[in-house]
Amino acid sequence: MATGSVLAFWSIAFLLIAVPGSDWAFMISAGLRGRSVLPAVSGLVTGYAAVTVVVAAGIGALVAGSPSLLTALTTVGGAYLMWHGATTLARPSAPDAQGSRPEGTGWGIFLRGIGASGLNPKGLLIFVALLPQFTDPDGHLPIAGQIGVLGATYMATCALFYLVIGTVARTALQGRPAAARTISRLSGAAMAGIGAWLLIDRLFF
Repeated sequence: MATGSVLAFWSIAFLLIAVPGSDWAFMISAGLRGRSVLPAVSGLVTGYAAVTVVVAAGIGALVAGSPSLLTALTTVGGAYLMWHGATTLARPSAPDAQGSRPEGTGWGIFLRGIGASGLNPKGLLIFVALLPQFTDPDGHLPIAGQIGVLGATYMATCALFYLVIGTVARTALQGRPAAARTISRLSGAAMAGIGAWLLIDRLFF
């Protein structure tokens, strides 16, 4: 596929990633909770990899065109974000005065990352609506392969961007437990709020 198409997609994808949302909130929380942000970043990327496979297989269009399936997906995704946000609010993460951090469980954070991205119905719809516009039916690669390339571009951008976000959250708040707890609570509130908005938007409007 044409390099220009990939670059055009990347520019739009970067703008979407740079807008604060549930992924931002998750990464800030993960940056404060664990000693490394790599499990959280890996989880987010794995979730988006699953979404890419779904879209490439054509299932994404089926979900987007089925109100009942989309409602079910939105309900699960919104409930998950609300649960994760409420958990973060109840147990905000912060380094102590000497800068040490709670270790957290890398595997658990990885799985939460998969849930944060893979169960995000808005992310699925963005992939369904956005990726096919940058494919070329007459290209050398089949459409599924082109979607795979675009999905990999999105995932690589996510990995770099959220690695920076999580690392900045860890380093900027080191030795500032009160500020870290406040940021962690705000992140939890953001995730819970986004989850509630998804449920209300899908179930009542």
